[in-house]
Amino acid sequence: MVAPVMAPWPLFSLHLLLLFLLLPPLTRAHRFSVHNTSFNHLVLEPGQGTLYVGAVNHLFQLSPELKMEAVAVTGPVIDSPDCVPFHDLAECPQAQLTDNANQLLLVSSRAQELVACGQVRQGVCEKRSLGDVAQVLYQAEDPGDGQFVAANTPGVTTVGLVVPLPGRDLLLVARGLAGKLSAGVPPLTVRQLAGPQPFSSEGLGRLVVGDFSDYNNSYVGAFSDTHFAYFVFRRRGARAQAEYRSYVARVCLGDVNLYSYVEVPLACHGQGLIQAAFLAPDTLLGAFAAGTSQAQAALCAFPLADLDKSMEQARRLCYTTGGQGPSGMEEATVEYGVTSRCITLPPDSPESYPCGDEHTPSPIAGRRPLEAQPLLQLGQPISAVAALQADGHTIAFLGDTQGQLHKVFLNSSQSQIYHSQQVGPPGSAISPDLLVDNSGNHLYVLTAQQVDRILVAACPQFPNCTTCLQARDPLCGWCILQGRCTRRGECGRAAQPNQWLWSYEDNYCLHIQSLLPAQRPRQEQGQVTLSVPRLPTLAMDEYFHCAFGDYDSLAQVEGPHVVCVTPPGDQVPPNPPGSDHVTLPLALMFEDVVVAATTFSFYDCTAVQALEVAAPCRTCVGSLWRCHWCPQSSHCVYGEHCPEGEKTVYSAQEVDIQVRGPGTCPQVEGLASPQLVPVGWESHLALHIQNLHYFRGLPALYYCWLELPGKLQKLPAFLEETSKDSGLIHCQAQQFHPSMSQRELPVPIYVTRVTLYDCAVGHPDCSHCQAANGSLSCLWCGDGQPSCRYGPLCPPDTVEQLCPTPTIDVIEPLTGPPEGGLAITILGSNLGQAFNDVQNAVTVAGQPCNPDASLYRISARIVCVISPAPNGTAGPVQVAIKSRPPGISTQHFIYQDPVLLSLSPQWGPQSGGTQLTIHGQYLQTGGNIRAFVGDQPCLIQEPVCPEAIICHTMPQAEPGEAVVLVVFGHVERKLLTTPFRYTTNPQLVAAEPSVSFRGGGRLIRVRGIGLDVVWQPLLSVWLEDEDQVKALGGQGQDVNPRRNCGAPAADPQGCIQLESGLLQVSPLPPLAENRVIPRECLVRGQGRSPRPLTDLHFYPLQCSTLCSVNSSSLLLCRSPAVPDGAIPKRVFFALDNMQVDFASASGGQGFLYQPNPRLVPLSHEGLTHPYRLKPGHVLDVEGEGLNLGISKEEVRVHIGDGECLVKTLTLTHLYCEPPHHAPQPANGSGTLPQFVVQMGNVRLALGPVQYEAEPTMATFPVEAQVGLGLGATVLIAAVLLLTLMYRHKSKQALRDYQKVLVQLENLETGVGDQCRKEFTDLMTEMTDLTSDLEASGIPFLDYRTYAERAFFPGHGGCPLQPELEGPGEEDRCATMHQGLTQLSNLLNSKLFLLTLIHTLEEQPNFSQRDRCHVASLLSLALHSKLEYLTDILRTLLGDLAAHYVHRNPKLMLRRALGPPSHRTETMVEKLLTNWLSICLYDFLKEVAGEPLYMLFRAIKYQVDKGPVDAVTGKAKRTLNDSHLLREDVEFRPLTLMALVRPESCGVAGNSEVQRMPARVLDIDTITQVKEKMLDQVYKGTPFSQRPSVHSLDLEWRSGLAGHLTLSDEDLTSVTQNHWKRLNTLQHYKVPDGATVVLIPQLHNGDTVSQRLGQTGCPSGENIPMLEDGDEGGVRLWHLVKATEESEGAKVRHSSLRERERERAGAKAIPEIYLTRLLSMKRTLQKFVDDTFQAILSVNRPVPIAVKYLFDFLDELAEKHGIEDPETLHIWKTNSLLLRFWVNALKNPQLIFDVRVSDNEDAILAVIAQTFIDSCMVSEHKVGRDSPVNKLLYAREIPRYKQMVEKYYADIHQSSPASYQEMNSALAELSGNYTSAPHCLEALRELYNHIHRYYDQIISALEEDPVAQKMQLACRLQQIAALVENKVTDL
Repeated sequence: MVAPVMAPWPLFSLHLLLLFLLLPPLTRAHRFSVHNTSFNHLVLEPGQGTLYVGAVNHLFQLSPELKMEAVAVTGPVIDSPDCVPFHDLAECPQAQLTDNANQLLLVSSRAQELVACGQVRQGVCEKRSLGDVAQVLYQAEDPGDGQFVAANTPGVTTVGLVVPLPGRDLLLVARGLAGKLSAGVPPLTVRQLAGPQPFSSEGLGRLVVGDFSDYNNSYVGAFSDTHFAYFVFRRRGARAQAEYRSYVARVCLGDVNLYSYVEVPLACHGQGLIQAAFLAPDTLLGAFAAGTSQAQAALCAFPLADLDKSMEQARRLCYTTGGQGPSGMEEATVEYGVTSRCITLPPDSPESYPCGDEHTPSPIAGRRPLEAQPLLQLGQPISAVAALQADGHTIAFLGDTQGQLHKVFLNSSQSQIYHSQQVGPPGSAISPDLLVDNSGNHLYVLTAQQVDRILVAACPQFPNCTTCLQARDPLCGWCILQGRCTRRGECGRAAQPNQWLWSYEDNYCLHIQSLLPAQRPRQEQGQVTLSVPRLPTLAMDEYFHCAFGDYDSLAQVEGPHVVCVTPPGDQVPPNPPGSDHVTLPLALMFEDVVVAATTFSFYDCTAVQALEVAAPCRTCVGSLWRCHWCPQSSHCVYGEHCPEGEKTVYSAQEVDIQVRGPGTCPQVEGLASPQLVPVGWESHLALHIQNLHYFRGLPALYYCWLELPGKLQKLPAFLEETSKDSGLIHCQAQQFHPSMSQRELPVPIYVTRVTLYDCAVGHPDCSHCQAANGSLSCLWCGDGQPSCRYGPLCPPDTVEQLCPTPTIDVIEPLTGPPEGGLAITILGSNLGQAFNDVQNAVTVAGQPCNPDASLYRISARIVCVISPAPNGTAGPVQVAIKSRPPGISTQHFIYQDPVLLSLSPQWGPQSGGTQLTIHGQYLQTGGNIRAFVGDQPCLIQEPVCPEAIICHTMPQAEPGEAVVLVVFGHVERKLLTTPFRYTTNPQLVAAEPSVSFRGGGRLIRVRGIGLDVVWQPLLSVWLEDEDQVKALGGQGQDVNPRRNCGAPAADPQGCIQLESGLLQVSPLPPLAENRVIPRECLVRGQGRSPRPLTDLHFYPLQCSTLCSVNSSSLLLCRSPAVPDGAIPKRVFFALDNMQVDFASASGGQGFLYQPNPRLVPLSHEGLTHPYRLKPGHVLDVEGEGLNLGISKEEVRVHIGDGECLVKTLTLTHLYCEPPHHAPQPANGSGTLPQFVVQMGNVRLALGPVQYEAEPTMATFPVEAQVGLGLGATVLIAAVLLLTLMYRHKSKQALRDYQKVLVQLENLETGVGDQCRKEFTDLMTEMTDLTSDLEASGIPFLDYRTYAERAFFPGHGGCPLQPELEGPGEEDRCATMHQGLTQLSNLLNSKLFLLTLIHTLEEQPNFSQRDRCHVASLLSLALHSKLEYLTDILRTLLGDLAAHYVHRNPKLMLRRALGPPSHRTETMVEKLLTNWLSICLYDFLKEVAGEPLYMLFRAIKYQVDKGPVDAVTGKAKRTLNDSHLLREDVEFRPLTLMALVRPESCGVAGNSEVQRMPARVLDIDTITQVKEKMLDQVYKGTPFSQRPSVHSLDLEWRSGLAGHLTLSDEDLTSVTQNHWKRLNTLQHYKVPDGATVVLIPQLHNGDTVSQRLGQTGCPSGENIPMLEDGDEGGVRLWHLVKATEESEGAKVRHSSLRERERERAGAKAIPEIYLTRLLSMKRTLQKFVDDTFQAILSVNRPVPIAVKYLFDFLDELAEKHGIEDPETLHIWKTNSLLLRFWVNALKNPQLIFDVRVSDNEDAILAVIAQTFIDSCMVSEHKVGRDSPVNKLLYAREIPRYKQMVEKYYADIHQSSPASYQEMNSALAELSGNYTSAPHCLEALRELYNHIHRYYDQIISALEEDPVAQKMQLACRLQQIAALVENKVTDL
């Protein structure tokens, strides 16, 4: 039914319709907004990173990329802030349609719930699903005022936290005062998140406020760390204090009652109130209003340590000094107008109650503010603060009220804004919900209109070191050895110096400062020294290398200098044409990363002279290099001088030589004759010469040398001297006829170039010829065969002046867009002699086409740009040259409009590689088609089809949407309707199985994230085998073959041979996998740079299978088949551009190929013979390697068209269950069905199967069928009836159980005040006790006494007292000792010891007491060999487990907790108890002993504070209802002054008598007074060293002579009606403060300690209570007479009705008495919890014995196939907790030197029973008839059960205890018990038991063959003869 508070449905539906008209919202990359919708709150789900936006009337669910996933409508609703939630509009007439703004939005991760609270309905909350925000999980139908959570006014802030506690989540909510109905809602409350009343604060803490109007808190934020929750707010101090101040409050996270509430003021020096806050690690950041008009802001930082210290100081002052500081001023108080006040508790109270308690004051407010200095001043008010601690730096993000986001670097005491950007609309304040995502990479910014996703640090966007450092981003830096801009944590060696250049501080990148030398000759290999400041240091096995272009050489580092070797001359690349040097990039590299780079030049002196053929000497010596010229030999040389006897022209670079440079060269200034020499014409050459002095004295013969093609022509010449150093060289005239293939031929003549040319070469047509250089005199001759010739060679009448019509051969392309702008190419001949000829001569389809001068080629090519034309225009191309007719093409050009229609797929990974298909029309438009996705090119796969373009995406830096763009020439087409979405790269997290047969086909399940974005996922394997390649044909296969339009895509599956044995893998995209390739993974070629193996693989074969995408998290792949003989080298997943090794995806497990299985045919006669199968039989198929590469679930076996179900699969056998009836042959193959085994791709046919005839079954009689049906009907009816009765009883029991728990909770609440007072007193007493224990220590028993008490409980103080030797018995004793020593040696035989134990346990009269006694004797005798004893124990436990596993495993090690006579303990169980007692002694002393002793002392203190009946033993203060004193006895506490000598207190050397106060009760008997006095006087003395209470008298001294000895019974005792009352202090009228003294009794002068000194055996037993037996007809009583109880016992058997009434009365204890038990329980609760925590905690290392024992029990369970966790739980509980710890809890006298009274023992029994109940696996339920002792701890037992389960789980998960560690620990323990006489006595008593069953033991030893060989029986007989002093007959 729709609640009437909502708007009417038509209006609501209209609103919903409008909402969906708005969707999809205005969403672009990294932004989300919805039109006309205001946003209120933003929260982030920490697991998946999902965002939730609380808005007015809506809730939005967004992906991390801000894509909307779900939306929920929350309003408007009909509501009024003045009305409580209503159903009927008549209840609130003023209600109207109200917008529902979101006031509180929180995530409960544990429950996967979203908590959303709006302003309507008084701020009630609802729960929604995190997976779908539209799904409502809880909404209160009729909320009460306890469920009003948020403020109902939008301007009033509500903040909150979800607090995870063990087992449940709670909600902490803080809000301001809003509306008249909110006065009853406290400003801070703790609320339930689960249960029947979610969001209710009933029973939980509230910040109680006296007057809400005085404390109108305005909350800024709520934060939490691991221990506390913090609330930042503003308020005024009280009504009298009008000034507002800033505060921070703190509560413990586990404090559900707000006892720990503390607040202190905050002050940012000189600033106003706090406006925004954020809890950064170790710091609380606060933005305060600043400036005179408060229009500015200041940022202050408050260290969390100082904040907690200030709060702890306020708490300490309020706990211990009443709030007064050292100066006497009030520094702490209880605030908010409550009645509580600061008090004075013990000084250690703050430490004892770190989170407060019921008796501590609360809420506490500190008066002294915590001050801080501003770190930063801003010009705009700040509305949001967030911070991120990364890479050791703290970055704060400040959002202001104008929509700007400021990034602030917090550096110690100074801060600086390093980046600001406008995020929201100007004037729109940034919301306080400023969130950093889970990865710390993005920031979510909320304003009222939008949500933005901002990069925290955009380091990858800086491509090089310079831009990275210029950014001055404190989160970025240049990682030198990775060669990229990274966060510090992404740079592996950032902690080392000079490895990571911080963008914020470093200003200079690593660079090569200088080179020495700066260049080298290419012919010479040498060293170059690079100066590189701040060079990072490498590890010992790492090194730099230098890359000179493609040549790589190792680098030698010497400080900042790096020495590299240049490449040899033959590996230096050739010089570029026309250059005398080659400049190579010189890179200093680490692996494949460039660390620093520059250029280096290699020069070639021989190439220098060739640069200028006319002046080689000038070029040589005038160059930049050190080149010299040898004029006589005409050589340009480097570094050395010319040959001997030849003068040298020195380089201009030789600064030490005077005569140098080009001016000193012998020079030919030029030709005196023309430079152009025609072919076939006789020409004369003359040259000008100077600087001839280099040739003086040489023969005067001169020649002109001309280098013609194919020969060197020598011409005689002569010199004509015109001056001293100059002249003319005349060459002989000559005709030249060289073989020329080109138009002009340069011919070197000396150093001047002579050019020969041929007009026919390069001038194929008339236009080319006429366009030739006029100086060549070329003409077009039309005679015969037309050609281009030298003018004089062409007859005049054949010269043609006008060229033919242009010819058009080819047009490319044939289509273009209507917008024009497309360049088309026209190829042909006679297309003009110059560009001017064609400039305006071209038309395309009738439209002008503008030629491009730079691309024009004379006569042959025109490239022109077409003009716009209407769509569909078509026509030929025309070229009209001058006045000639135009040339017209046979091809037609068409104008067509390309259209983009759709895109598939629409998303892909940011690593790229996605194959996109762009669908459209007329896509084959133009010749230059390019595709882009966003800013990245999309590589087009040829050919482009008319209706589809296929391209492959490139990597993208970040996920997001990108528009698809296709460029046709210069015309763009965008696909705006369907953008492509880059998603985050897929991640593989698991892949299994990791093994397959070579045949492949096994299903591989690959799990990961974002797998559905991959276009073509492949599972591939690279193989290596040359023979296999040859078998495949030896032909390379293109990995990406060219496709045809309309043809189906090539199948990527199968095996392909890679071309030339090399697989070129495209480089890994930067986002797919960033890794540094180790140097050993580089392949180096001759003279080539190293290449990483990820780029070049020598695997000739690749086999792949296509994976299917099951979901975004699951790929299903089939393992590729591997040809026989091929060797798998790498198995990997190819996810488009990403390659992920199988081992990386499977957690390190590589993929393994196993040989294909082999199966034997079914029939032994062969495959063609049928196998005869009997119906019902299981088929057994033999084979080899059957389960190596597959599991039985994957194997499919078919018999014809039927399936044979596989039951078992082993290495050599396959068992399957065939169909019961013969199946039909599959696909009509033959007459008999074939037996086929399918293992992946491996298919094995094992022959036909023939079913034998089935025997017919007898018909079942109809009468029997009817009878069976009727019987079944009756049985079913009976079962249903019993089931209904059982369910009714179960529901009734559950209701009773819940009712009892509620009653107990109410009772406990009622006694709360009394418990608080009692607990405070007890803690004070325990504090004093702790101080005393620091001096005296806990009275632990020494190890020998502890061991004997643990081994022999109930045997008194001396269980093994050596016998005293009589006179003359020395010889017999020596013989006996010799026999016992031999018995000790015989016990070292494992066979003998096991035989002895088994034989003794088999004896019927070997009692339970005997079993325990012998086990303890063995433990004592073997104490020095604990490793051996442990081995025996393991064997016996293994035998015990084998015995019980066939019966009921849960009964093993069961521990009967009754009296010893009722126990059924075996010897192995007692041995286990003793073994644990030995191994856990150190744990008791170091860990568990202290809380156990404190629990005992707390019990003793509480019992002694109340009256205890000395006769019946009943007490007022107890946990045991059977020991509860039910009478209201009046009593008064007294403090007696006891006179004590110092030696009594352990102080020697002082004889002065001291006065010591002793606390007693006036109704205590005299013996009870003496016991209490002894406890207080000897509180630091162990009990065994104290005097006995029966050896002392109590004397009362009054005045100088008044001495009165007091006793329990004397002549003054009151006797009435045969009842004598024991004397008490009240009887003697002893006043408070009386002086008493303990004196030795006259008739028993020796003290107990003296007697103990004589015997050395403390009793350790409890002193019994006084018997109330008759003494001559007189009965004793103390507080109550036992009449009623005894008489009740006599008449208890009167009648059945009376017995039932009495039983009910015993069960239903009056409430007044039950409250006493509850009060005692709550007072002791802390000590019980501490003890259980010490026992069941693994915070400290678990004793190795416990881990060893539990591991052994796990092994036993695994060995015997026990998988029931309940059985293991019972074994561990029985072996440790119930066997050892319950005994320790019940009997502290086994551990400590103390006396345990009956009352204390009864209380410990209740606690021990609680511990037992906590260890049980069954559910602990109580009802009306349950014992009171079980009711007391009914609420705590579930919590204790969780502790036990966690204890077992933590031990199971801890590292296993090794055999060596255990033996080492046992060896240390073996020497603890060193009492030789007691060990000998243990052997003697052990022999007595052997003697009792001597014959049976001998028989057992003689029957065992191994024992016979070891002569064990004989050895035992010898021992018997020695011990019994008899002569043996052996």
